[in-house]
Amino acid sequence: MNPSHVIIVLSHHHYKLLATNYKLFTMINFQNVTKIYDKVNKEAIGIEDVTFQIEAGEFVSLVGKSGAGKSTILKLLIGEEKPTRGRILVGEYEVNKLKNNELPHLRRQIGVVFQDFKLLPSKTAYENIAFALEAAGRPQSEIEEFVPQVLDMVGLSHKKYNFPHELSGGEKQRVAIARAMIHNPAVIVADEPTGNLDDINTEEIIKLLMRINELGTTVIFASHNKDVINKVNKRVISLVDGRLVRDEAQGKYIIM
Repeated sequence: MNPSHVIIVLSHHHYKLLATNYKLFTMINFQNVTKIYDKVNKEAIGIEDVTFQIEAGEFVSLVGKSGAGKSTILKLLIGEEKPTRGRILVGEYEVNKLKNNELPHLRRQIGVVFQDFKLLPSKTAYENIAFALEAAGRPQSEIEEFVPQVLDMVGLSHKKYNFPHELSGGEKQRVAIARAMIHNPAVIVADEPTGNLDDINTEEIIKLLMRINELGTTVIFASHNKDVINKVNKRVISLVDGRLVRDEAQGKYIIM
């Protein structure tokens, strides 16, 4: 095994660390960040003068109604958008200054989980996860070693040959989490990951994200689901109309 590559194995009955030599980011730091979109010569504010820090290993819920700025923050975090003003620091990277050819290095340190899964329909669960390593140029030996481990982590070893249309919504999201974890990221960003799921699958996904967090991975969980946020009982950053209005260590979903 590559000593710098850690795979966390996590099943319904146990979890363990197979290796220990990897580097966590010290923090995520938004410094007076503003994002203004130009929509047909009319300015629209995505976020305005937002400042916060997230320490390595935290679980942070990012809450607000649709249009509050949650997705804008996540896009800025992974370099998909550039801020109009302000600085964004993710570990050793100053994201707002990265060139396009430098972004892949950042994004391999941040695993992203989407509401609509974004799985490739023509590939099996195994192949969807393997594709992330193939795209990064990893050798076949690593693919054969690591993909089964992350499938076991999310409890889907028995579904590795199934295509997305053969999986339930909860199973699709677990495949998406496995794919997000395959590069052993320091940060997992989950953008409304339970938005398309029923209550039972929602609870399973939240438990999985929290167990991943317990093993040292920073988790940023964006949601407008009040009940889910309140059950998590972790730090909550609240957004209203692009502004950060509340930041509480063990917060609740309180949006007027």
